[in-house]
Amino acid sequence: MALDGIFLTTLKREIEQKAIDARVDKIYQPSREEIVMVLRYRGGSVKLLLSASASSPRVHFTTIALENPKSPPMFCMLLRKHLNSAKLVKVRQLRHDRILFLDFETVNELKDLVTITVAVEIMGRHSNIIIISQDGKIIDAIKRVTDEMSSVRTVLPGMTYTLPPAQDKLDLFESSKEEAQEAFKQLKNQDFSKSIMQVYQGISQILSREIAYYATGGLDLMKNEVSQFRYERMFEYIETLKLAVKQGNYQYTILFENQKPKDFTMVDVQQYGSYFKKQQYPTASELLDHFYSERDRVERMKQRSHDLLKLLVNLTDRINRKLQIQRQELAESENRDTFKIYGDLIHANAYQIQKGDSTAILQNYYQEDCPEIIIPLDRALTPVQNAQRYYHEYRKAKTAEEKLKHLIMQSQQELIYLESIFDALTRTTGESELLEIREELAEQGYLKNYHNKHKMLKAQPPLKYRSSDGFLIWCGRNNKQNDKLTLKTAKNYDMWLHTQKIAGSHVVIVADGKDIPNRTIEEAAIIAAYHSRARDSAKVPVDYTLIKNVKKPNGAKPGMVIFVDYQTAYVDPDKQLVERLQILDS
Repeated sequence: MALDGIFLTTLKREIEQKAIDARVDKIYQPSREEIVMVLRYRGGSVKLLLSASASSPRVHFTTIALENPKSPPMFCMLLRKHLNSAKLVKVRQLRHDRILFLDFETVNELKDLVTITVAVEIMGRHSNIIIISQDGKIIDAIKRVTDEMSSVRTVLPGMTYTLPPAQDKLDLFESSKEEAQEAFKQLKNQDFSKSIMQVYQGISQILSREIAYYATGGLDLMKNEVSQFRYERMFEYIETLKLAVKQGNYQYTILFENQKPKDFTMVDVQQYGSYFKKQQYPTASELLDHFYSERDRVERMKQRSHDLLKLLVNLTDRINRKLQIQRQELAESENRDTFKIYGDLIHANAYQIQKGDSTAILQNYYQEDCPEIIIPLDRALTPVQNAQRYYHEYRKAKTAEEKLKHLIMQSQQELIYLESIFDALTRTTGESELLEIREELAEQGYLKNYHNKHKMLKAQPPLKYRSSDGFLIWCGRNNKQNDKLTLKTAKNYDMWLHTQKIAGSHVVIVADGKDIPNRTIEEAAIIAAYHSRARDSAKVPVDYTLIKNVKKPNGAKPGMVIFVDYQTAYVDPDKQLVERLQILDS
C-alpha cells in the first residue's frame, strides 16, 4: 500500500507534463499534514496535493474539493509568503528514491530572482514537507524534527538540508544482473519477495510480490530455493518494467476487497487471480485520488473532531454504566411480591408473634401444601408494624420498577441518539458539517459554555442524487438535516428510507406525483446503506415507506422518528454507484 519510488517516478513525469511553468495561484492547508497548491497555467489550473501523513504520504494532482480551516496555519502562511505567484520550473527525484523536489522560481523581498525548493519526503511515519532556500537552508518543515526526536537527522529552521540516510540498495534501472545476484547471495534465506525488496531500491511489497510471482510461476519459494532459470525470469520481468517506465506505458491498478481499496501499483496485478477485484485508472493521480479519498476524509475529520469523539465516548460509557445499575435495581425490584406475601402472612398470624421476636415461622398458604416459611422480623416493632414495613417495601419496589423501566428506556434512547451523532461525525466532510453537529450537541445540553465562533461558515445542503430513472433523491448529512428533510421538505407521497435499527441518514425520493419504480427504490436504499454505520457491511436491511407514515414523537431528539406500514429491502452498499448518481453543485 506504500507509494514506492518507481510509482513516484511516474508521478514526477505527470507533474512535469502538466505543471511545469505553471504559477502558484493559491495555497491551502486542509489538515495538519496536508498542503494543496493551486497551480495556474495558460488555459486552466490544477490542484497539487502534498501529504506528509504517516498513513498516506504522497504527492499528486487532485480533483477532490477539500474544505479548509477558517484561519490558515502558520506553515501555510509561510508557504504563501515565499511561493506567492512563484513558477514551478523543475521537478527532481534522486535516482528512484521516495523524495520529490519541486523547484519554484520567485522574487524575494529584495526583488532578486531566487529558487525555493519544496521537498516532499514519502517515508511512512518519517514523511515530511520541507521548504528549502536557495542556499540549501531549511526555511521550515510541516513536521519539525528535534535532537530528542531523532539522533540520525534533525529538521529545523536555519539548518542545512541533508538527505535522509541512504539505504544500501541497488537502483533497479542502473544495476546489472551480476550486481543483483551478488546482492541476493549476501541475504539470509527468507521469502523470495522480501529479498527482492531488500536488494532493489524503490519497490513496494505488492510490486516485489508481483515480480516473485512471475519468476516462480506462482510458487511460494524461499530465496535459496530459487533456481537460475527463475532468476532469469525475474530479470526478464524487470526489463519489461524498465521499458514500461521509459515509454510511460503504465497500468495503474487498484485492488478491491469487498469494495474497499486494498492496495495499488502501476502494473497489472496477476498474483491474486480473481481473489481481489481489479480496477485500472488512466493516470497515477486519479488512482491515488480514488484510493485515499475516503481514508483521508476520515483522518482529517478525526483531527478536527477529536474533542467531540472523546465527549461521545465518555457520554456513552457513563450511560452504559448507569444502564447496568438501573437493570440491576430492576432485577431486585422484581422480588417485590415476596414483601407482600410476608406482610399478608404476618397480618394473618399476628396473634402467634410477639414483639421482640427476630423471626416468625409461618405456614405459607400462597403455595400448595402450605410449607413453612421463615420471615425475618425487626425486634423493635410489633407484628402489625412489621407487616406494614413489608407492605412499604412492596410499594417502594413497585414504584421503583415503573420508574426504572422508564429510565432504562430513556437511557436506551439516549444511546441510540449518541450513536446517530457518532455516525454523522464519522461521515462529515468539512468544517461546516462539524459546526452543525457541535450546535446540535450544544442545543441538547451536551456541550457546556459553547460559543459559535464560525457563524460565517455556510451550512451545507443535503446530499443530492439522481436515480437511473431520473428521480431526485435527497440524503441528510446529520440529525438536524434529517429532521428538516423528512418533516418539512418532503411531501406526503415522497418515499422515505432508513437503515433498519442502524444509525444512518434519512433518504427521500421525490415522487413528483409519479409512481416510483423498483430500481429507484433499490438505488435509494443503497444510498441509505452507504450513508450509515453499515457502510462496510453486506445485505444491509433498509426500511422504506411513504413520508405520510413517518412521524416525530413529542419531545424526541433530533433525527428520531417513528414510522408504520413499511417494507424492507436488503442491499449491499456500493460506493461507485453512489458516486455515479451524486449531483455535484458547481
